[in-house]
Amino acid sequence: MEQQAQNSQDKDPKLWAMAKQRAAFKKDLVYYMVINAFLWVIWAISNYNDKEFDGGIPWPIWPTVGWGIAMIIEYFSVYKFPKEITAEKEYEKLKNNNKNY
Repeated sequence: MEQQAQNSQDKDPKLWAMAKQRAAFKKDLVYYMVINAFLWVIWAISNYNDKEFDGGIPWPIWPTVGWGIAMIIEYFSVYKFPKEITAEKEYEKLKNNNKNY
């Protein structure tokens, strides 16, 4: 227990926060894939013997696309434009722009 407390104190807080966000994203991605696969299987089973299926838009497309958009936004916020890095860049810009004053 003591070693774990020392390890948590040795961690860079910014990197630790980013690592936690990335781990959460990966967990969310697994949920997305499993639940959407389940929805598509339900749709396929329910339409397997349906002779009246008109070939329209399958209903699982809506949660797949909607949740997929949310996953894309989460991906960019975690991997491409993390808040800490973006805030630091903006701070540096402001600091450099205000040197003239």
